[in-house]
Amino acid sequence: MFTGIIEEIGIVEAINSNALTIASSKLLNTIKSGGSISVNGVCLTAISINERSFVVDVVPETLRRTNLGLLKVGASVNLERPLLVSGRLDGHIVQGHVDDTGIVKSISQDGEALLVNIHASSSLMRYIVEKGFIAVDGISLTVVNCDSDGFLITVVPFTMANTILQNRVTEDKVNLEVDLVAKYVESFLLTEK
Repeated sequence: MFTGIIEEIGIVEAINSNALTIASSKLLNTIKSGGSISVNGVCLTAISINERSFVVDVVPETLRRTNLGLLKVGASVNLERPLLVSGRLDGHIVQGHVDDTGIVKSISQDGEALLVNIHASSSLMRYIVEKGFIAVDGISLTVVNCDSDGFLITVVPFTMANTILQNRVTEDKVNLEVDLVAKYVESFLLTEK
């Protein structure tokens, strides 16, 4: 489980068919082989660690459901370690199980912040509500407003400077994870009928 509070921007060093090698400077001393790490909001397993990078497994299902298959060597990625039970939940509950991808439709200045409009599938939009939570590339964000076609988020300067949102442009594909509670409520209501 994660919080959506990004701890570091890592750099993709190598890509092969089933693994990514990611350079990290801040998190390496706390990543363990066999442990989880969120990469662009995707919960992955670290399979090896050295003095400058770590390697994570990437399986076909992950490549189908996320934007990780679009990464190139040199790309920046959001990194977050799993939440400690004794830790503070600063963002919101993020599993690292990406529900779908969305497309950045527009980015505009709003004072010191940015407004980012993201298109999402109608099957995902039923879980997204105004002032609700959304994880975009693993970043915990609040929905400003939404309609059947997508949603709008506001990004504060700190988040922009410390995540890969600073590199996003229109038509980029982003990983989306909706609020887990919404999915459970829907499932419960459907089984009660």
